[in-house]
Amino acid sequence: MFVYFCEMYMMKYPIFFKLFLLSLGNLFFFSCKNGYQIPAEISSIDVEVSIERFDQDFMNLNENKLVTLKKTYPFLFPTGFEDKFWLKKSKDTLQQELVREVKNVFPDLNNLKSDLTLFYKHLIYYYPSIKVPRIVTLISDVDYKNNIILRKELLLLSLDTYLGKEHYFYEDISKYIKDDFEPSQLLPNIAMAYARKVIPRADGRDLLSQMILFGKRRLLLHKLLPKEDLNTILGYTENEMNWLKENEAFIWRYFIEKEMLFNTDKDLLPRFIYPAPFSKFYLTIDQQAPDRVGEYIGYQIVLAFMEENNVSLQQLMEIDSKTIFEKSRYKPKK
Repeated sequence: MFVYFCEMYMMKYPIFFKLFLLSLGNLFFFSCKNGYQIPAEISSIDVEVSIERFDQDFMNLNENKLVTLKKTYPFLFPTGFEDKFWLKKSKDTLQQELVREVKNVFPDLNNLKSDLTLFYKHLIYYYPSIKVPRIVTLISDVDYKNNIILRKELLLLSLDTYLGKEHYFYEDISKYIKDDFEPSQLLPNIAMAYARKVIPRADGRDLLSQMILFGKRRLLLHKLLPKEDLNTILGYTENEMNWLKENEAFIWRYFIEKEMLFNTDKDLLPRFIYPAPFSKFYLTIDQQAPDRVGEYIGYQIVLAFMEENNVSLQQLMEIDSKTIFEKSRYKPKK
């Protein structure tokens, strides 16, 4: 709870927080993000994480190895393809180049295993019915639309979509898409896959309901990944976060003046909620505005609601968007 307090006030009251931080010294900072201490009730949860590297196992197959792999990973070998297809694919020059580049960025997955262990401890603490799935890494020919696949007992991770946004494999992909291809976004994207399961849809078709939906998901990430900084949690660069902080009041005023909050026009979602090159106010500031500003405001509303109301994380996820909005008393500083 103290970690939540720290990051919440760092976000909403940066000047006050810095003065307060100086007055309490280094101990206060240590108790926040960088020195996050796992609560005993979370650390005591027994979690066993194992990661299977199909991406490496698939290299240079022979017939015997292929038989073994098909028994081990039947879900990765759809019917209708003869063995010679897989044998040829494993030796394909592009496939081998992808494998080499993945190995350069992810020579081992010890850090990911450690991060996932901590993540699942938090996830199971809040949602005890969730089990650690079978985790398999693979190469998907940069299929970034399906880079994280979560089924009930299976989690597939396409490592070739996390080689760094400047990697030459991504030259023909739009910048706003490949900005998410950093290795640091792998863990948040896994957490977001679970957030979509926990909160699958909005409770209304209006813009506000969508904003609250995405705000809830980001707050859930904040709780499940307490060691990650807020920029990573929200998926923004430092410059983008600075722009959002400086223009939060403008964004809110724009939504109010244009009577957008309770508008059900589907065109508002690609303008302000979905990933895009930028948010579309249809003003000169568009080129400076990051995408998903509606999601950012939704996060701030949910954050304000948690400040004003004593509810648990699980309770928050069940509260309707209208109630959250009304009881948040959200009002950005000018």
